[in-house]
Amino acid sequence: MPSLMDGMRGIVAKNLRRLRHEKGWSQEELSFRAKVDRSYMSQIETSSYSASVTMLGKLAKALGVDADELLKR
Repeated sequence: MPSLMDGMRGIVAKNLRRLRHEKGWSQEELSFRAKVDRSYMSQIETSSYSASVTMLGKLAKALGVDADELLKR
């Protein structure tokens, strides 16, 4: 049975991909704008790693959205 954190990781990954695609950006473009390593970005988008609160803030700022957009079901 997946844990709550596994579920949240998946939600963040799905929202991150959706928002990035809406901008027409590659992972490389978003990672550049957020000043984040592209491989780490990939691991967040594939639910391999959990993003910290600080990281969620950086990604949201780069995407031009509030951080809660990354957590919405």
